Amino acid sequence: MKNYSVRTDLALEEKERFASDNVEVQGVVLEEEYDEENEIRLTRVVIETENGAKIMGKPTGIYLTLESPDLALEVEENSRVLQERICDCIRELIFHKISCEDGKELKILFVGLGNRAVTPDALGPYVADHLEVNRHIVKEYGKYAMRTEQLIVLSAIVPGVMGQTGMETAEIVRGIVYETKPDLILAVDALAARNSRRLNRTIQIADTGIHPGSGVGNYRNAMTEESLGVPVIGIGVPTVVDAATIVNDTMENFITALEQSQALRSTGEILRSYSPAEKYEFVKELISPHLNGMFVTPKDVDEMVHQISHTIAASLNLLFSDINAGESE
Repeated sequence: MKNYSVRTDLALEEKERFASDNVEVQGVVLEEEYDEENEIRLTRVVIETENGAKIMGKPTGIYLTLESPDLALEVEENSRVLQERICDCIRELIFHKISCEDGKELKILFVGLGNRAVTPDALGPYVADHLEVNRHIVKEYGKYAMRTEQLIVLSAIVPGVMGQTGMETAEIVRGIVYETKPDLILAVDALAARNSRRLNRTIQIADTGIHPGSGVGNYRNAMTEESLGVPVIGIGVPTVVDAATIVNDTMENFITALEQSQALRSTGEILRSYSPAEKYEFVKELISPHLNGMFVTPKDVDEMVHQISHTIAASLNLLFSDINAGESE
């Protein structure tokens, strides 16, 4: 297990990795529910202790993961239930981090992370394009121009990536926080997954902030409450998977085929006796150095990312309209 480092941004997959090795992680709680009618699976991973955080490699906090085959469908075809579930998850974490009194403005800064010029990494900027920002209206005409007592004051920024700006994203956002003083930051970013079946059909919502580029090994300064001074809720969708994962999944299918062959069953049983960690490290050795740093994305990722951005933006706009209508808890 020492060298077993799966490239994934999903807390759910980190927990599954230990479960596959029959290792129980103290201080980490996993709960799961499945809506069979709408094909929506919600998994809640709560990292309660520092020891659990150290083992999982993720900060203490709540990680909500929604999985649905409808995530990348057009909004018109998309299940309204899915949008409402995403909305509910984000609402839960917002009010877990801050209190919202009646009549008080709740200032939210949306940060669309990623590179608009690289489609698998363009989710954050695309979501920002479809948000109904209103800070400029409130500043010009006052909150009563929005015809509501309870008000979300929403602003948005697409800071780009360091290769375009020469600055860390966290540095840019820290300056905006200093000037605009939001109560909360919502950050959307593309993620990396361990399991290829989760590509473009999974959304993770966490109250621990976000670490841009961590899933693909490009470690940038984290955007967290500690670094920015305000709570940060991270929203991400896996759009890429490590090449070693593809080969490893193929190897699993190959082992299954060997086990079904009378002549080669013993070979399959030998390979099956390896732990997931051993098989993954073996695959990495086989494909290095040429493919070891490669990440793979579906061929129709451009259409998928566009549709997912619409779905997330629709969920956020629904959430903000609900709060503005006085439906917050």
